[in-house]
Amino acid sequence: QVQLVESGGGLVQPGGSLRLSCVASGFTFSSYAMNWYRQAPGKQRELVAAITSAGDNTIYADSGRGRFTVTRDNTKNTASLQMNALKPEDAAVCCCAVPRIGRGRGTQVTVSS
Repeated sequence: QVQLVESGGGLVQPGGSLRLSCVASGFTFSSYAMNWYRQAPGKQRELVAAITSAGDNTIYADSGRGRFTVTRDNTKNTASLQMNALKPEDAAVCCCAVPRIGRGRGTQVTVSS
């Protein structure tokens, strides 16, 4: 059974940081690229970051470039999204997804003073 489970969301003040994690099971994690998406109320889902299967290449949306860092550990079937210098407009439900495999249910990121 394929599972992708996110954690690490929460409430943070503007300028703060969060580290999101995604634990994968039920498939060969190391064979697939991993994407992080977010969706804020009333907005379209946005691809925030992506990482190749080996972790040797990453891409970022303009909105997070320079502030977000995506990594993965294929020995632990996990991926992470380090989010720094958070802004109120970063508030959204963030989820991890694997193309052609599935996606998690998401974790809420709230940025507010």
